[in-house]
Amino acid sequence: MTATELRPISNCKLQISFLGDFRIQYGEHAVSDMDNRAHQLWNLLAYLIIFRGRAISQEELIEALWPDNSSDNPSNALKNLAYRTRSALAAGGIPNAKELIVCRRGVYSWNNQIDCEVDVEEFERLLREASDLSTPVPTRIEKYMDALALYRGDFLPKSAFENWVIPLISYFRGLYTKGVTDAVALLWQCRRYEEIVELCQHAIVIDQFDESVHSALIKAYIALGHQQKALSHYEYVTDLFYRELGVRPSDNLRNLYREIIKTVNHVEHDLEIVKEDLREASLAQGAFYCEYEIFKNIYRLEARSISRSGQAIFIAMLTVADSSGQVPQPPVLGPAMERLLEAVRSSLRRSDVVSRFSASQYVLMLLSTNFENAQLILDRIIKRFKLDNRRMSVQVSPALHSLDPVL
Repeated sequence: MTATELRPISNCKLQISFLGDFRIQYGEHAVSDMDNRAHQLWNLLAYLIIFRGRAISQEELIEALWPDNSSDNPSNALKNLAYRTRSALAAGGIPNAKELIVCRRGVYSWNNQIDCEVDVEEFERLLREASDLSTPVPTRIEKYMDALALYRGDFLPKSAFENWVIPLISYFRGLYTKGVTDAVALLWQCRRYEEIVELCQHAIVIDQFDESVHSALIKAYIALGHQQKALSHYEYVTDLFYRELGVRPSDNLRNLYREIIKTVNHVEHDLEIVKEDLREASLAQGAFYCEYEIFKNIYRLEARSISRSGQAIFIAMLTVADSSGQVPQPPVLGPAMERLLEAVRSSLRRSDVVSRFSASQYVLMLLSTNFENAQLILDRIIKRFKLDNRRMSVQVSPALHSLDPVL
């Protein structure tokens, strides 16, 4: 007798979720993989359910469950594991638990006569229907949103190291990412910016390094007139990418920054209010730290002015590297750059300017000084950094040039 020939089991509607955690629920009764001591039990159960469209040989299950040949008697271990799994389901109040896993002549399968809903199957179905171009846009959006709401986290996160799980994590994450992109495009078409914000905020929790989602969120903030939120999120993203990945913002993000700056102010006729908006906190100490786009504008302004004033201005670069002269790994680079910025700001005057040029570099603008004094300033910064961070296995290299005037 095959799995499809088993008698139906009535009045049994199981809810099975794989996304975010692994859970089987029937009414108020539920069992989940929160019990780490029974990892292989949940591993077997998940494998049988996710491949419930076919019968699975014991050889395939043994390869999936014990890929390192850690079991002396894998066939007997599999039988014992199946028995323990049925018992655990019964203890959790799942009806007909003894009949959920079927074994016939060394072939295992999930009992497909049992009525159940599986979140990944529903996720795929909704995305498939949402991508149908013949469906009205509002209906497509609704299906996308329903599908994406199911994605509470990656596929089987507690088993992410299992060989058979790894490709499925990538597959479902890819579906989610594409679904978010397609849904955002439709929401943008309908000018439903608030929903884009909500969707992107959830997507960032799933993958905080998806730049396209961050960009979509910033654009939605701009469209809603929330320029300060857009600017704050841009600063958060650039800091995150620098700190965790050691990369500078892309051209796309920098273009968004320019767009934010263009729209950040509204029409204002009271000059006192404008002055208050421009005024920096009176307690601001040390060098002026700014985003690189602002630094470039300050540089260009100073280059125009020194052709007439003759004032000496120098541009310096401080580069962080490991003992081999390479960019340090993000866990080392992030703290090192934070500490170096502290040393820079505390060593410079309030008239000097500093910005992050790359993941491992700061660029400085030193005003009203000469070459010898500028060199002494850089030496003082490096000395202070080394003194305060003796255990950090990084080195700081300086470079110094005079600012070229615009003639």
